[in-house]
Amino acid sequence: MSEASGGSAVYDITVIGAGIVGLSTAWQLQQRYPKYRILLIEKEVEVGSHQTGHNSGVIHAGVYYAPGSLKADFCQRGATATKAFCLQYNIKFDECGKLLVATNIAEQERMEALYLRCQENNLEVYKLGQAELKEREPNVKGLAALYVPSTGIVSYREICQKLADLFVGKGGELRLGTEVVGLDESHERVAITLNNDVVNTSYLVSCSGLMADRLTKMLNIPTDFQIIPFRGEYYRLPTKHNQIVNHLIYPIPDPDLPFLGVHLTRMIDGSVTVGPNAVQGWKREGYGRININLRDVFDMVRFPGFWKLLMNHWKTGLMETKNSWYKPGYLAQVQKYCDLVSLDDLQEYPAGIRAQAVMKDGSLVHDFLFAQSARTLHVCNAPSPAATSAFPIGEYIINKLDDQITSV
Repeated sequence: MSEASGGSAVYDITVIGAGIVGLSTAWQLQQRYPKYRILLIEKEVEVGSHQTGHNSGVIHAGVYYAPGSLKADFCQRGATATKAFCLQYNIKFDECGKLLVATNIAEQERMEALYLRCQENNLEVYKLGQAELKEREPNVKGLAALYVPSTGIVSYREICQKLADLFVGKGGELRLGTEVVGLDESHERVAITLNNDVVNTSYLVSCSGLMADRLTKMLNIPTDFQIIPFRGEYYRLPTKHNQIVNHLIYPIPDPDLPFLGVHLTRMIDGSVTVGPNAVQGWKREGYGRININLRDVFDMVRFPGFWKLLMNHWKTGLMETKNSWYKPGYLAQVQKYCDLVSLDDLQEYPAGIRAQAVMKDGSLVHDFLFAQSARTLHVCNAPSPAATSAFPIGEYIINKLDDQITSV
């Protein structure tokens, strides 16, 4: 390996963040450029430790996303690529299908809009009446439902570990337990100050999730967004309810919010979980019920978009916070479509954190968001369905990086 002045190692491309997006990108880079020196940096001691390892494990079909958006494109192609990857490397997945259940007239009207969106996105979808819903799901109640057969479940942690093994096996270097504390971009390279080293790289890709905005700030890249964390709380049902549903059961979501509502999810290990909600967080990596990080709080309260977000969605925010602390309120969201679940059935399960990009005007970023400088590319917003979409996101990043390499 060549050396830069001062003895620091030099790489052709460095990827920050070993969640599923960073791992997919690093693996595809190693395949595209087998002779390049490629480094993948992760501050945790395991891959997939944050958003990737704390989600529902759903392979989304692409029901909700606006036609022509990156989400719609990435999700559909990503679902196909994820299933193909699992088949190639003997990773278990289950194409169990998904039901979106309307429990009142207003939801039924929104369901019709979702049905049209599925058709616009060329998804296989079927409308079910009340009797057909009951036939498919005896324990679920509702006026009507949409059935999307291509939705599946998988362990994204298992996919992450396989990607890490493949990346290293192809000659890539993975550094775990390594945190980026400083970045400095010059005309010739990017200097990366780590907690235990300094390295130089010709090009940098940041897939840093909850810390995405802080990486752009290190390089003074002009952006007008900030990451606001939302904690998604889950419960696991007891084993007696492992067969309570045959599909994934989702409510009809609020189209103004990027959250899908509390749902019943069959997990790949055979269990069933309930969740998640979406509670305003005060710590970016705070998975417990009470979490406060002074730096995270300080960054939020200084950001005008945070206050505008609160004003725009204060009713939803209060309801989510109440139901987080008041278990019967959380349960009511489930019993709306499945009244077999009782309070005693809600067993503790690890929460997740969603890294939601919010603009200065308080608007939530619904699509994937990227930022660039001459030698760096940053994934600024990659919420659900990022895990499903990881393979096409990696391809998109590499194609944009190709353009940067040829233009420098």
